[in-house]
Amino acid sequence: MNAIDTLAWEQQALLHAVLGECEDISLSLHVQLDGPDAFLARRGLQAYQANGLALAERALGAAYPVLAQLIGDESFAPLARYFWRRHPPSRGDMACWGDGLADFLDASSQLADEPYLGDVARVEWALHRAATAADVPLDPQSFALLSSADPAQVTLTLAAGVFLLASAYPVASIVNAHLLGEPALAEAAALLRIGAAEPVLVWRQGFKPRACAITAAEYALLAALQGEKSLEAALASALKCASAGAADSTAFSFEHWLGRAVQDGLVTGARPLTLSLSQASHPTAPNPFIFHNNPGEHP
Repeated sequence: MNAIDTLAWEQQALLHAVLGECEDISLSLHVQLDGPDAFLARRGLQAYQANGLALAERALGAAYPVLAQLIGDESFAPLARYFWRRHPPSRGDMACWGDGLADFLDASSQLADEPYLGDVARVEWALHRAATAADVPLDPQSFALLSSADPAQVTLTLAAGVFLLASAYPVASIVNAHLLGEPALAEAAALLRIGAAEPVLVWRQGFKPRACAITAAEYALLAALQGEKSLEAALASALKCASAGAADSTAFSFEHWLGRAVQDGLVTGARPLTLSLSQASHPTAPNPFIFHNNPGEHP
């Protein structure tokens, strides 16, 4: 074994030992298990293990404060330690660790009676990641495209950290009840008892990550835009969903939605789509979506 292989072996041995995946504390072929070096190695390893577990609790607690409240500190601490051992970090930045917790919760037989916890974790992780998502600058002049271009050839630019979740549970209400106090905890609990479902939107408004429940039509619109669909296709999806009357009590108004979305920092501009050869060979269709309202104002 050459020097490079030896160093790699020692690093892997240290990692597995810190994670408690092996009991061999001999981190080097030169460590004498029956001498003073073995005692120092054991003490050092114990310190690494304790620090690693404490770090796991702090990192998950920072990313999932609502989940920690829901299951309680006495359960969250061992959960963090178990998750640390089963899904150790693969990067040095601990802020990037914890993204698999939602699936981990879904697969836990011990939490089968609380199936909404996985979606709570998904929303919390989206909020956590939105805080450091790359900025998307506001481009107000680009909105002129909405009154001049074919809607089949333009789309909207969304804010940083946009995440969508079609949850079967009122997870936006649960998260906001714990983080913001709105709605009240009792109201969120009542929604959970009656089995209310909430499509969820997460984005960053300025420097503040936000989560809210949206209508099915809004979800369809945003999902299409996030999937690089044209404005025409996105509107068709939203209107189809609204006409189906899926739990939405009011008709979908794109102009009203756009004004609110711009004010809330969700939509930052408009941009042309890259045309395929087949699209470019067809003449531009008349524009059925001429908007006379300022998209930065509520109609």
